[in-house]
Amino acid sequence: MSQIDLGWGEGPSERYENLAAKFRPIFAGISAGALDRELGRKLPGAEIARLKDARFGALRVPEAEGGFGATVPELLNLLIELSAADSNITQALRGHFGFAEDIVNKAEGTDRRRWTDRLARGEIAGNAWTEIGNARQDTFATAVSEKDGRFVISGRKYYTTGSLFADWINVGVTGLDGASGTVQVRRDDPGVEVVDDWDGFGQILTASGTTTFRDAVVDPADVVADENQFRYGAAFYQAIHLATLAGIGRALADETASAVAKRVRHYSNAAGPRSSQDPQVLQVVGRIRGNAYTAGAIVLQVGRAIERAYHAHFGGDAEAEERANAIAELETSQALTVVTDLILEASTIVFDALGASSTRKPNGLDRHWRNARTLASHNPRIYKDRIVGDFAVNGTPPPYQWRIGLAG
Repeated sequence: MSQIDLGWGEGPSERYENLAAKFRPIFAGISAGALDRELGRKLPGAEIARLKDARFGALRVPEAEGGFGATVPELLNLLIELSAADSNITQALRGHFGFAEDIVNKAEGTDRRRWTDRLARGEIAGNAWTEIGNARQDTFATAVSEKDGRFVISGRKYYTTGSLFADWINVGVTGLDGASGTVQVRRDDPGVEVVDDWDGFGQILTASGTTTFRDAVVDPADVVADENQFRYGAAFYQAIHLATLAGIGRALADETASAVAKRVRHYSNAAGPRSSQDPQVLQVVGRIRGNAYTAGAIVLQVGRAIERAYHAHFGGDAEAEERANAIAELETSQALTVVTDLILEASTIVFDALGASSTRKPNGLDRHWRNARTLASHNPRIYKDRIVGDFAVNGTPPPYQWRIGLAG
């Protein structure tokens, strides 16, 4: 059944339904096991493997280079659908899609082709950027060095989301010249150890734990300086969070409607003989669905801004590209607090529609709030309205990138 028939609105393109049809059977299988995986804390390795076999990670690779040639709005809409099935999996693939976006921004040549060939085969990348403890904002302790005539990296990272499931890991490093950049290493390199020690209360199946590098070998061609990475990266990565939240909203809407339809027990002081005929309960269900619909519509609008930035990169006009990048970041920032508020509200009022029995652990409804709250905490959303206001009042462009750590 199409998005329109389900009431989620028109897809982002005329071909979207055909593109989505390739993956919806996999999404359905993912959804069927999502609650059991959550309750048993079973990592979704097999589910991600099925997506890899379907070359889901090659969505943004142009068709001429072996991929699906999806636009940014098409990608985000597919990620909304995947997140409705299991938001853990979208989060686990976020680093991959960010890395793939950097690849499709590269100029034609050997470096680009080497990676588009890998992506087109279905290979995926995880990420390893954040360092905790006494890590500094302005540099990475994980660094490139030379050993026995080869480039290697050593260091420890946390929040290495998705790396446990990946073929490659995209690593933030300090290069030989002392500047920040990235490198890619093989996940199965003997110098790489990935541990699922993520102890957060949400997104618990993303394996967002520790990765340790001990003289892991790096191809010199894969050392990329920060300034050579795609400029709208912050907006793109945050848009994936927004798509994930919108998908959580859809899951909430569907699960709540299904539970209300089946519910027989009801209160003596209710406004109807059973929940499915109680206008106050139906109002809650409608509010949840409206929140999810609005979140999805906002995500597609943000996707169009990012798509413009992508095309501006190849337009040959540096000023126009800079403007498009700034607007993409601004639109993402404007959307962030609104989308998170919509989904956090939906994940709370679900219990108003279902009563105390809905709080039982086997129902797993709490996972939606925990997952949404965890995603919302990644973005420092408290800063977004200030950044948007500074642009509106003073014309200050939004920052393209930020880091966490000790200042100075």
